[in-house]
Amino acid sequence: MSQVAAVIGDLRDESEQLDELVGGLSPGRWSAPTPAPGWDIARQIAHLTWTDEVAVLAATDAGAFAAEVDRAAEAPGAFVDRGAEEIAAAHTPQTLLARWREGRERLAAVLRDAPAGTRIPWYGPPMSVASMATARLMETWAHGQDIADALGVVRPPTPRLRHVARIGVRARDYAYLVRGLAAPGEEFRVELDAPDGTTVAFGPEDAAQRVTGPLLDFCLLVTQRAHRDDLAVRAAGPDADRWLGIAQAFAGPPGQGRERRVRQEDGA
Repeated sequence: MSQVAAVIGDLRDESEQLDELVGGLSPGRWSAPTPAPGWDIARQIAHLTWTDEVAVLAATDAGAFAAEVDRAAEAPGAFVDRGAEEIAAAHTPQTLLARWREGRERLAAVLRDAPAGTRIPWYGPPMSVASMATARLMETWAHGQDIADALGVVRPPTPRLRHVARIGVRARDYAYLVRGLAAPGEEFRVELDAPDGTTVAFGPEDAAQRVTGPLLDFCLLVTQRAHRDDLAVRAAGPDADRWLGIAQAFAGPPGQGRERRVRQEDGA
């Protein structure tokens, strides 16, 4: 199986796992607030729907997508929220669910059929087909975590998290860039314990700056779905330590992240 086919298959599995969470919800549950301020479950799914549809547009009609980029430039801090809000407002939960399913199936077909070497334009640099599928998986998992938290559901980690971790590592320099900081010149070593007992590793083995911990915790960190203090991710070296304080796997400005959970040792 090719790398592209494998990641598209993992994207499908990630989407189906999230579908199992929301597919049977009563209409009233779709308005349950998630940890993202102002975003209920419906808006989370609307956001995934919007992004899948924009990705299809980017892969199939470069001119139309360029016009979307121009519109985004007019409101860089609001266009993503606006897209999700417009879709959420236009649908009932059932019709939103149907639109999300249809859009993600179309995206998978477009990515599978893309010629080898295709570069898909995006809001940042163009991406390969595999990178686009990986980015969609990362977002599906991250927003799925918001929904799982809203529902009080604990999702078991899967090997698909290696894709999320890979984006988090590759986006290291971007996290510095969006904060106006200079990125370190040397690579870091990142070693993560996967749920199947294996190690997912990135970077040179002899790197002076190192990050270690559970794969799940690292993914929660780089998607900003948990506070660093609540995770078992550790840094060795000052540069690695600084990175863990600013890491993000997603494009756009730095997010607000999650508040630190109150622990018993804090006097709760």
